Formats: sequence, structure tokens, C-alpha cells
Amino acid sequence: MKNVKFEICSGSLLSAINAQEAGAHRVELCSALNLGGITPSYGFIEQARKRLKIDINVLIRPRPGDFLYESEEVAVMIADIQACARMGVNGVVIGALDPFGNVDMDSCRAMVAVAKHLGLSVTFHRAIDRARDIMAALDDAIALGVDRILTSGGKPTAHEGLETLARMNEAAAGRVIIMPGSGVNAGNIKGILAATGVQEIHFSGSESFESPMQYREGVSFTPADLGGDFIRTESSVEKIMATIAAAE
Repeated sequence: MKNVKFEICSGSLLSAINAQEAGAHRVELCSALNLGGITPSYGFIEQARKRLKIDINVLIRPRPGDFLYESEEVAVMIADIQACARMGVNGVVIGALDPFGNVDMDSCRAMVAVAKHLGLSVTFHRAIDRARDIMAALDDAIALGVDRILTSGGKPTAHEGLETLARMNEAAAGRVIIMPGSGVNAGNIKGILAATGVQEIHFSGSESFESPMQYREGVSFTPADLGGDFIRTESSVEKIMATIAAAE
């Protein structure tokens, strides 16, 4: 397991900096993690590229919700891929499904073609976990020519999806990297790696804490079930280091 690569899901510049300090090999930049993640701001991407020496991948997802996209949304995602290339990132994270739960080959092919032309690596994201047939979706993603697939094996967490993750990694047969993610922590990372045989893994190593904001009256902009306005969540250097150490 010494050759395992660790990718940290980073929802802020601080989280990305913490990931690098903790020894991660790569970060995936995104925003609104409590909504499943959407494309981060250009300012965030630009500053991360200036501050980080490790690889940076960027989530390309224009909105929360499902993964069925109109042509206008695909155009937005292609424009975001082009912008990411201009800012010097290493890769993008994409995915789309058709109305029937299959990989939307036309939309994904267009995004992959642009990304590859610009020299970016491509990860197919957890839209695959919402596919009707995850193994058929795996074959489609391989046909698209993506470099890796971020997946929890079709379950809420990677630990719950161990059996499918192992099948996916075996079926991939080196044609694509299977990268488990969701719910990975110091307590289960070694078991996930052992059960699946993968060489890359994705987690956030995050912790929540109270905002230092003192004045708390007035209108709230974040629903209580999403943490409210005064709870912040960031990737922790200590948690990431502990999780990496537990993998060995």
C-alpha cells in the first residue's frame, strides 16, 4: 500500500492548503460540499494554483441536483473546463447521465474531448453511483477514455460499497483507475484498500467547528439541517495525516 495516492476533496482554499501540508498527492477543488459539490469560483482555483505544488483537479458541475444536463449546461461545463486549463490545473472531474440512468455518452464525450485536447486528466465523478447499472456505466466511462472513476460502489459510502468496488477494480483491469471515495476515514481506509486492491483513494479529512462570528442576530441564509450559518467545515491537517498513516 506504499504506492497509494491520496486525493483530498477541498471545499476551500484553507482546506486545500491543509491537504498539501498533510501529505496529500492531489486535491479536488469544489464548492457547496453539503449539496454534493459544484464548480468552485475562478478566484478559488487561481489562488489554489498559486499556493499549491501538488496536483489540482477541479469539479465541473454547474448545479446541485441530478446529473441530467441540458445542452446549455453542457456548454457551461465546457467553458469551465477551458477556464480551468487556462489557470493551469492538472485535471477536471466530470459526469452526466441520460434520463434513463445511463451515462450520457454524447455530453461526456464532448467534455472529455475538450479536456484531453487541453492536456487535462479526466475523472468521471460519482454520477456513476446514480447509474442504473454501475458495471455498464464503468464500461461506458472506459470507452470515453477517462483516466479514473471516483465512486462509492453505488452505495452511500465506500465502506458499504466494498463488494462492488472490488468488482469494478477487477473489471477495470488497469484500463482506468478506480478511486473509492465517501466516508473514508482513519478507521476504515486500510480495510477499503485491502478489500478492493485500488491504488488511489479520495476523502476529505474534515472537521466542523464554530464560527468565530460574535454577532448572530438577523436573517439566516443556511438551513439548520445543512449546519446553519455559524458552523464551518474544513479539511484538517491532523485528520488527513491520521488517515494516511492508517493506510500503511
